Amino acid sequence: MPNYRLLAAYFCALILTLVVASGHAQACSASTPCMVGERSYFFAQPDNPARQQPAIVYVHGWGGSGEGALRNTGMVNGFLERGYAVIAPDGVPRSGRSGRSWRFHPMSEGQDDDIAFLTQVRDDAIERLNLDSSRILLAGFSIGGSMTAYTACAAPDSFSAYAPLGGNFWRPHPQGCSGPVRMLHTHGWSDGTVPLEGRVVNDLLADDPKAFAQGDIFHALTIWRAANGCRHLKADRFATDGMFWRRIWDRCVEGSALELALFPGGHSVPQEWPALVVDWFEGL
Repeated sequence: MPNYRLLAAYFCALILTLVVASGHAQACSASTPCMVGERSYFFAQPDNPARQQPAIVYVHGWGGSGEGALRNTGMVNGFLERGYAVIAPDGVPRSGRSGRSWRFHPMSEGQDDDIAFLTQVRDDAIERLNLDSSRILLAGFSIGGSMTAYTACAAPDSFSAYAPLGGNFWRPHPQGCSGPVRMLHTHGWSDGTVPLEGRVVNDLLADDPKAFAQGDIFHALTIWRAANGCRHLKADRFATDGMFWRRIWDRCVEGSALELALFPGGHSVPQEWPALVVDWFEGL
């Protein structure tokens, strides 16, 4: 006679082993964190998600969180309606303050750790959500845009493309980047929080050359043109239809892409931004 208790115990152990081996014993969602080591991310998927779907890894701004980023339903739905999953990782807690931030700057301790975390989120989400690894963009707003830019600069092969919004390099600007990228930078024409020319964050230190200061977006584009091996400083094409005024550099190394899109607004996420990003990415 078979020992049914022994068989039941065996199958339970087998199932537990398979679940643990998959790394996904814990269910997670837009409101329940997915754990990657001691850190977390959240996600939203389209209704009836396709196998091998594309995704946006969206990096929140100063004082935000992954879960909070997904509450921007206008932005999130803009990606979901185009068939993209939205992955929203958590930054590190701010000391003595609520919310989270990113150690984006090379002078801050932990930049490498945050870049590694974003790639770990990418890998975990690929397996958990059955994503297409060749169609995952890294995007971010404000300081999240800066984190996006520094990831692209230090580890350009980590994501298929990069779409910072309202944030890029800080001063001192990088001397160069590790390789060519596909990048769409979007910025508000009248942004006063992160002006196109940058600013010293603390006005009391405005005359201090060593003060922590945002970078110049136009100088950042000089760095990206060099990284992409673009032939000319001036843009090769311009587009002024719709709300975005776009400058496009085409004559660069094969496989790279570089574009600047300006919109008539301040430090915000335009409702039309998800469509701009997806149209740009799918048109590459």
